[in-house]
Parts: sequence; structure tokens; C-alpha cells
Amino acid sequence: MSNDSFASAVLAWYDQHGRKDLPWQQDMNPYRVWVSEIMLQQTQVATVIPYYQRFMDTLPDVHALAAADPDEVLHLWTGLGYYSRARNLHKTAQIVVSEYAGVFPASIEGLEALPGIGRSTAGAIASLSMGLRAAILDGNVKRVLARYHAVEGWPGEKAVHDRLWQIAEGYTPQQRFDHYTQAMMDLGATLCTRSKPSCLLCPVQAGCAARILGTPSAYPHSKPRKALPVRQCVMPLMVNPEGDIWLQRRPDSGLWGGLWCPPQLDDHLALEELLERLGWPVQATETLAPLRHTFSHFHLDIQPLLVRVSPTPSVAEAGQVWYNLRQPSRLGLAAPVSKLLKRAEQILDC
Repeated sequence: MSNDSFASAVLAWYDQHGRKDLPWQQDMNPYRVWVSEIMLQQTQVATVIPYYQRFMDTLPDVHALAAADPDEVLHLWTGLGYYSRARNLHKTAQIVVSEYAGVFPASIEGLEALPGIGRSTAGAIASLSMGLRAAILDGNVKRVLARYHAVEGWPGEKAVHDRLWQIAEGYTPQQRFDHYTQAMMDLGATLCTRSKPSCLLCPVQAGCAARILGTPSAYPHSKPRKALPVRQCVMPLMVNPEGDIWLQRRPDSGLWGGLWCPPQLDDHLALEELLERLGWPVQATETLAPLRHTFSHFHLDIQPLLVRVSPTPSVAEAGQVWYNLRQPSRLGLAAPVSKLLKRAEQILDC
């Protein structure tokens, strides 16, 4: 199948079966496409939709995002994970407003120069909302192309990655490239899925090398697996007599950067030292069920403690807050912290 025939088959399928009613496909502009593309990195469409709608309701354009408090941005992102995406969104919005008068640069090179925007995301923004022909290579498209050509190797390897980009560039048509971009994402998301691909419904099945080999699910090859190391920490939920939990804002860099969390300590001795430093008498300590949170490169086993304290009155310091469980502030919280706060609320309400 020639490049033109491949694109024509994909577009014909899209006209009949492609998704055309997703929230970011309505009133399409670079801002809306950009936010959707960042949210969709590492995250399924069904999960993203309510987050996207809430984000747009609160921050409907790049000016609103640029002017937003960082805590508001992280609060709207809470639960989506990979929080560097949210921090980069905020940085990029401020750059677009301050350096480009609120208009996204209309070139792949200009878009790629912005924080958090890589080649594929730039291609999606350009082709879907700017009328510029550009290829994309997100996870769905990688899967379709790796199977169609039975490309050997893990796409994270440079040679494989470069080969897939070469294929993607060759297939992107001169006309209707916006529809083609969406069609390829839809094809990977709805038919050419990770497991149990619907090959009989695929518009390009006749030329698919992986289907002909009888092993479509073997492509693309997986990243060589390594056992994830396990780290451990003690996480005290320090509660005052009013039932509020003491949280600290984490540094902008590193895990959970910029989010609000209870102290993350190495062991119980570190907790004793912290309480001694704060000068807060402890009324009672309760050990809660442990919680495991898995990051991309390690497991974190959290031992939460509910520590009832009598803090001495003091001037609130920057980066610290007593979090009201009944009337919660709009702060960015990591997913496991949200779970632990809900546990604490249930215990304290009993």
C-alpha cells in the first residue's frame, strides 16, 4: 500500500467511525488542543475528559492560565499525576502571554521551544489547530505504525524512534492532515489497542505486517523490564484540636513538586525529632493501614500515622498550612495524600 493509499484508507475510516465529539474538538484553538494533548500524555481519554472540562471552566484561555495561582493549577490537576506537566503548562502560558502577546508561535520549532512541548505535541497543535502540515507520534500512532511495518525493537531506542518518525512523516498527507492526525490517534485508541486489537475492522489490515505474521500484539516491543525498587517512608498526619491536618508545600523540583503533603520522613525517629523541633505536645498516635504508591521508577511504601498534637499558637509560615478537612482549600494534592486525608476525615468524624 502506497503512502497516499494508506492515508486515504485511514481518512475514509475516520469519516465513518472517527471521534468528532470530544470536548477539545469543540471550539478548537491552539490553547484547547495544547491543554488536551498535555493531559492525554500517559492518561486515558475517559480519565481526562472531566479534568479537561473542569480546567477549561476555570481557566478558559491562555491569559487566565498565565494569571492563575500555581496552587490553583495544581489543584485542578490533582489526581492526574505527572505533575511536572501542570507546572510546565503554567510556565508555557506565562511565556506565551509575556513574549508572544498571548498567541502561540505558529511553527513546530517555536512550539517545541516552549516548556513541556515535544515534537509530537507540537505536531498535534500545529496540524489540529493551526492549519500546518505536521506529523505526530504519540503512543497510539507508534503502535499503529510499529505493527503495520512490524518494526523490531523498543520505540524508546533511538534507532527505532527515528524509524517510526520517518514512517509517520511519510504517511502524513498534504491535504486533510488535521483529520488524518485525529484519525491515527483514534485508530490506535479504538481498534489497534494494546491487547486484543480489532484487526478485522482495521482500514489498513491488508498491508499490516504484524497481522500477516499473526502476532500484532507483539508490536511495538515492550521496554526491557526491571524490577522496581521499593522505598519506604513514614507520613504523619498531624491533626490539631480543631481537626485540621498540617501540610507542607514541597519544593518545585523533585517528586510531587509544588504539591502539598504531610511530612515525608525516613522513620519514627525523624518524626520524634520533628515534633521536638516544632515543640508540639503529642496527645495520641494511631498507626493507619500502610499504602503503596507506584511511580514510574520505584514503589513507595507509606506508613501513615494519625498524630494528635496541641500546637503552640504561632504566626503561619510560608509553605505551611493547617488543612481544613471540612472546608478544604484549593491546593494541589498528590493522589496518595488525597487518599490519606479521606481516611483521616473518616476517622475524625467517628
